[in-house]
Amino acid sequence: MAITALPNSRTEPDGSAVIRVLSYNIRSLRDDEDSLARVIRACAPDLVFIQEAPRFFRWRKHAARLAAKSELVVLTGGATAAGPLLLCSLRATVERTEDVLLPLTPRLHRRGFATAVVRIGSARIGLLSCHLSLQGDERYAQAGMLLDRLKAMDVPYAIAAGDLNDRPSGRSFRRLAGELQDCWAVAPWGGEHTSTPNDPHQRIDAIFATPGVEVLGCGVPLTLPGITQADLRAATDHLPVLAALRVPAVSSDGPSAR
Repeated sequence: MAITALPNSRTEPDGSAVIRVLSYNIRSLRDDEDSLARVIRACAPDLVFIQEAPRFFRWRKHAARLAAKSELVVLTGGATAAGPLLLCSLRATVERTEDVLLPLTPRLHRRGFATAVVRIGSARIGLLSCHLSLQGDERYAQAGMLLDRLKAMDVPYAIAAGDLNDRPSGRSFRRLAGELQDCWAVAPWGGEHTSTPNDPHQRIDAIFATPGVEVLGCGVPLTLPGITQADLRAATDHLPVLAALRVPAVSSDGPSAR
């Protein structure tokens, strides 16, 4: 059955959390920042996985300004993760953060992960924002590093999202989808293609979740109230991906049964 409406955020009676998760490549804020903030606010996200955050002069100030305009706060990342950034709403209680720089390949751009562990309701969630390489072999290796990093976070549930620079048929995308839930494939909602806003023809941005997370819907938020085609085109050179996920509560004895 087609998903017509994306659920709003809420905490269930058993402590499980329904959350909205947004992934967005913002091209270093080189485009219309006000359009970008309007799109983010209209999505009403609890967690935002950003790629190509500002990395140079006064980058922290730029990230904080975008967060404030979006009615969110900076969680971690930015230049210290070579571009990936995490924002969150005040629903999230932060347990820990870590910015990870990946091995540098000569003549290629430095890559990294922005990671965190947060609690929302009684759910405990690992987070990883990524922007994988344009070079195929390096990208495939980074996909493996992403999976290893999620396992090393020692959390019951995790979400990874970002600009993969790869399509679903590509080997790096398939490597991730082989171990994680590709949220669009599980519960498609909204639009599919994320690149480019003026000619959407490929899906290279994605949200993934570990087994046990229930995917309630995922896709490009083309028809949400408050989002206009003009803002989507002006904000950056990618379209955002928005997902609604239900993350089970974690008791002192481990994940609760539903």
